[in-house]
Amino acid sequence: MAEQDLPLTPTLEPTPEGWLPAVLDQFDEFLKDHASCEKKASGMAMNVASHYPDQPKLLAAMVDLAVEELNHYREVVRLLLARNLAPGPDVKDAYIHALNHLIRRGSQTFLLDRLLVGAVVERRGAERFGLVAGALHDASLKSFYRAITLSEQRHWRLFVDLAADFYPEETVQTRFRELSEAEAEIMLAQPALPALH
Repeated sequence: MAEQDLPLTPTLEPTPEGWLPAVLDQFDEFLKDHASCEKKASGMAMNVASHYPDQPKLLAAMVDLAVEELNHYREVVRLLLARNLAPGPDVKDAYIHALNHLIRRGSQTFLLDRLLVGAVVERRGAERFGLVAGALHDASLKSFYRAITLSEQRHWRLFVDLAADFYPEETVQTRFRELSEAEAEIMLAQPALPALH
Protein backbone atom coordinates (compact mmCIF):
# COMPACT_ATOMS: atom_id res chain seq x y z
CA MET A 1 0.00 0.00 0.00
CA ALA A 2 1.42 3.38 -0.98
CA GLU A 3 1.97 6.01 1.70
CA GLN A 4 -0.74 8.27 0.28
CA ASP A 5 -3.23 5.38 0.59
CA LEU A 6 -2.70 4.91 4.31
CA PRO A 7 -5.62 6.26 6.32
CA LEU A 8 -5.07 9.53 8.19
CA THR A 9 -1.36 9.73 7.29
CA PRO A 10 -0.23 13.36 7.70
CA THR A 11 1.03 15.19 4.65
CA LEU A 12 4.82 15.16 4.40
CA GLU A 13 6.31 18.59 3.74
CA PRO A 14 8.79 18.11 0.84
CA THR A 15 12.49 18.59 1.41
CA PRO A 16 13.63 21.96 -0.02
CA GLU A 17 15.22 21.83 -3.47
CA GLY A 18 18.60 23.00 -2.21
CA TRP A 19 19.19 19.93 -0.06
CA LEU A 20 19.86 17.35 -2.79
CA PRO A 21 22.48 19.41 -4.67
CA ALA A 22 24.32 19.95 -1.37
CA VAL A 23 24.38 16.17 -0.83
CA LEU A 24 25.49 15.34 -4.37
CA ASP A 25 28.19 18.04 -4.36
CA GLN A 26 29.76 16.60 -1.19
CA PHE A 27 28.68 12.99 -1.32
CA ASP A 28 31.62 11.72 0.75
CA GLU A 29 30.51 13.99 3.62
CA PHE A 30 26.96 12.73 3.22
CA LEU A 31 28.20 9.14 3.51
CA LYS A 32 30.01 9.98 6.74
CA ASP A 33 26.86 11.54 8.16
CA HIS A 34 24.77 8.61 6.95
CA ALA A 35 27.03 6.19 8.81
CA SER A 36 26.65 8.24 11.99
CA CYS A 37 22.86 8.32 11.63
CA GLU A 38 22.63 4.54 11.25
CA LYS A 39 24.79 4.01 14.33
CA LYS A 40 22.66 6.42 16.36
CA ALA A 41 19.44 4.79 15.12
CA SER A 42 20.69 1.41 16.29
CA GLY A 43 21.53 2.88 19.68
CA MET A 44 18.11 4.52 19.95
CA ALA A 45 16.36 1.21 19.28
CA MET A 46 18.47 -0.53 21.92
CA ASN A 47 17.71 2.25 24.37
CA VAL A 48 13.96 1.74 23.90
CA ALA A 49 14.43 -2.02 24.24
CA SER A 50 16.31 -1.58 27.51
CA HIS A 51 13.53 0.60 28.95
CA TYR A 52 10.70 -1.81 28.12
CA PRO A 53 11.95 -5.37 28.80
CA ASP A 54 8.48 -6.27 30.08
CA GLN A 55 6.82 -5.57 26.71
CA PRO A 56 7.68 -8.60 24.52
CA LYS A 57 6.39 -7.26 21.18
CA LEU A 58 8.07 -3.88 21.62
CA LEU A 59 11.27 -5.49 22.89
CA ALA A 60 11.48 -7.90 19.95
CA ALA A 61 10.75 -5.16 17.42
CA MET A 62 13.38 -2.83 18.83
CA VAL A 63 16.06 -5.54 19.00
CA ASP A 64 15.36 -6.46 15.37
CA LEU A 65 15.45 -2.78 14.40
CA ALA A 66 18.73 -2.22 16.25
CA VAL A 67 20.33 -5.11 14.37
CA GLU A 68 19.02 -3.88 11.02
CA GLU A 69 20.28 -0.35 11.63
CA LEU A 70 23.65 -1.69 12.72
CA ASN A 71 23.82 -3.72 9.50
CA HIS A 72 23.13 -0.51 7.59
CA TYR A 73 25.95 1.15 9.51
CA ARG A 74 28.27 -1.69 8.50
CA GLU A 75 27.27 -1.32 4.85
CA VAL A 76 27.86 2.44 4.85
CA VAL A 77 31.22 1.96 6.57
CA ARG A 78 32.16 -0.47 3.80
CA LEU A 79 31.25 2.18 1.22
CA LEU A 80 33.43 4.67 3.06
CA LEU A 81 36.38 2.30 3.29
CA ALA A 82 36.08 1.51 -0.42
CA ARG A 83 36.56 5.24 -1.01
CA ASN A 84 39.56 5.34 1.37
CA LEU A 85 37.51 7.35 3.85
CA ALA A 86 36.96 6.91 7.56
CA PRO A 87 33.68 7.61 9.36
CA GLY A 88 33.67 11.06 10.88
CA PRO A 89 33.05 11.87 14.53
CA ASP A 90 29.47 11.98 15.72
CA VAL A 91 28.22 15.54 15.89
CA LYS A 92 25.18 17.04 17.57
CA ASP A 93 22.21 16.83 15.21
CA ALA A 94 20.14 20.01 15.63
CA TYR A 95 17.15 18.42 13.86
CA ILE A 96 17.07 15.37 16.14
CA HIS A 97 17.76 17.53 19.19
CA ALA A 98 14.77 19.74 18.40
CA LEU A 99 12.50 16.74 17.83
CA ASN A 100 13.60 15.10 21.07
CA HIS A 101 12.55 18.26 22.91
CA LEU A 102 8.99 17.56 21.78
CA ILE A 103 8.86 14.26 23.68
CA ARG A 104 6.65 14.72 26.72
CA ARG A 105 8.07 13.24 29.91
CA GLY A 106 4.90 12.08 31.65
CA SER A 107 4.45 8.34 32.08
CA GLN A 108 1.23 8.41 30.05
CA THR A 109 2.77 10.11 27.01
CA PHE A 110 6.50 9.36 26.94
CA LEU A 111 6.31 6.08 25.01
CA LEU A 112 3.78 7.49 22.54
CA ASP A 113 5.97 10.47 21.73
CA ARG A 114 9.17 8.48 21.61
CA LEU A 115 7.70 6.03 19.10
CA LEU A 116 6.11 8.74 16.98
CA VAL A 117 9.24 10.89 16.92
CA GLY A 118 10.95 7.75 15.63
CA ALA A 119 8.23 7.52 12.98
CA VAL A 120 8.65 11.09 11.74
CA VAL A 121 12.45 10.76 11.62
CA GLU A 122 12.30 7.52 9.67
CA ARG A 123 9.64 8.93 7.35
CA ARG A 124 11.85 11.90 6.54
CA GLY A 125 14.76 9.52 6.02
CA ALA A 126 12.70 7.49 3.57
CA GLU A 127 11.86 10.61 1.58
CA ARG A 128 15.44 11.85 1.48
CA PHE A 129 17.07 8.51 0.74
CA GLY A 130 14.56 8.16 -2.09
CA LEU A 131 15.69 11.51 -3.48
CA VAL A 132 19.32 10.39 -3.29
CA ALA A 133 18.54 7.05 -4.97
CA GLY A 134 16.74 8.82 -7.79
CA ALA A 135 19.63 11.21 -8.43
CA LEU A 136 22.60 8.83 -8.30
CA HIS A 137 24.12 7.49 -11.52
CA ASP A 138 26.25 4.73 -10.01
CA ALA A 139 24.10 1.59 -10.32
CA SER A 140 25.42 -0.02 -7.14
CA LEU A 141 24.87 3.09 -5.01
CA LYS A 142 21.45 3.64 -6.56
CA SER A 143 20.44 0.09 -5.66
CA PHE A 144 21.76 0.50 -2.13
CA TYR A 145 19.83 3.69 -1.52
CA ARG A 146 16.66 2.26 -3.00
CA ALA A 147 16.93 -0.59 -0.49
CA ILE A 148 17.58 1.86 2.36
CA THR A 149 14.52 3.86 1.28
CA LEU A 150 12.32 0.77 1.54
CA SER A 151 13.78 -0.01 4.97
CA GLU A 152 13.02 3.47 6.25
CA GLN A 153 9.45 3.18 4.96
CA ARG A 154 8.99 -0.05 6.90
CA HIS A 155 10.53 1.49 9.99
CA TRP A 156 8.26 4.51 10.24
CA ARG A 157 5.20 2.35 9.80
CA LEU A 158 6.53 -0.03 12.46
CA PHE A 159 6.79 2.83 14.96
CA VAL A 160 3.22 3.93 14.25
CA ASP A 161 1.94 0.36 14.53
CA LEU A 162 3.74 -0.13 17.84
CA ALA A 163 2.27 3.09 19.19
CA ALA A 164 -1.18 1.76 18.26
CA ASP A 165 -0.53 -1.29 20.47
CA PHE A 166 -0.36 0.98 23.52
CA TYR A 167 -2.66 3.89 22.72
CA PRO A 168 -6.04 4.46 21.01
CA GLU A 169 -5.81 4.97 17.25
CA GLU A 170 -7.27 8.47 17.45
CA THR A 171 -4.64 9.45 20.03
CA VAL A 172 -1.88 8.04 17.84
CA GLN A 173 -3.11 9.76 14.68
CA THR A 174 -3.61 13.12 16.40
CA ARG A 175 -0.14 13.11 17.94
CA PHE A 176 1.46 11.81 14.73
CA ARG A 177 -0.09 14.74 12.88
CA GLU A 178 1.09 17.22 15.53
CA LEU A 179 4.63 15.88 15.47
CA SER A 180 4.68 15.77 11.66
CA GLU A 181 3.70 19.44 11.53
CA ALA A 182 6.38 20.31 14.06
CA GLU A 183 8.93 18.22 12.16
CA ALA A 184 8.21 20.17 8.98
CA GLU A 185 9.01 23.46 10.72
CA ILE A 186 12.19 22.02 12.22
CA MET A 187 13.27 20.51 8.90
CA LEU A 188 12.69 23.74 6.98
CA ALA A 189 14.78 25.66 9.53
CA GLN A 190 17.88 23.53 8.86
CA PRO A 191 20.57 24.72 6.42
CA ALA A 192 21.14 22.74 3.23
CA LEU A 193 24.10 20.56 4.22
CA PRO A 194 25.50 17.22 2.97
CA ALA A 195 23.76 15.47 5.85
CA LEU A 196 20.61 13.40 6.19
CA HIS A 197 18.90 15.91 8.49
